[in-house]
Amino acid sequence: MNTKTLLGAALLGTVLTLGAQAAVPITSLPSSLAPIIKQAGPAVVNIAARGTQQAPNNPYYDDPFFRRFFGVPQPREREVASQGSGVIIDAAKGYIITNHHVVDGAAEIRVTLQDERSYTAKLVGSDERTDVAVIQITAPNLKALPLADSDDLEVGDFVIAIGNPFGLDHTVTS
Repeated sequence: MNTKTLLGAALLGTVLTLGAQAAVPITSLPSSLAPIIKQAGPAVVNIAARGTQQAPNNPYYDDPFFRRFFGVPQPREREVASQGSGVIIDAAKGYIITNHHVVDGAAEIRVTLQDERSYTAKLVGSDERTDVAVIQITAPNLKALPLADSDDLEVGDFVIAIGNPFGLDHTVTS
C-alpha cells in the first residue's frame, strides 16, 4: 500500500472510479450513482475528537517590561474539538483511515457509523507530514472499502466523494 493511495483515500473520503479504461463510451456509464453510494456508504464514518491543547504562547510573555510589572502567567490549556470523515479499510480489525489533523492531540475519539452506531476509537498511528492517521474500533458487522491504486485514475474519470463535512452526515459530491 503506497503513501499516495493512503493520502488519496484520507483526503477524498471514498473515491470510486466508474470507468478505468481510457475511452469509455457514454452508453456504458451507469444511469445513477445511487447503487455505488449504497455500496460504499456503510464504510464511511463520522469522527469526532476531543482533547486539550496548550494555549499558544503570547509574545508579551517574553517581554522584560511585561514580566517585571505583570509577572509571567501560567501556561493555559484549552479544550479542542474536531470533526472529520474516515473510511473503514479493514472490517475484521476495525481499522479506519482518516486525517491526522482530525485526531491530533485527542483524548477521546468517537466514531459514528452510517447506521448511527457509535464507538470509542483508539489511535493506532498518525503521520503529521502526510496528514494521515489510522484509528481502530471494535464493532460487529463492519463494512470495509478496499483501497485502490490512485495511479490508475486519469483526468476525466468519474469519481465520487462521500464524507461528513461540517457534521453533515454522508454527503456525496461527484
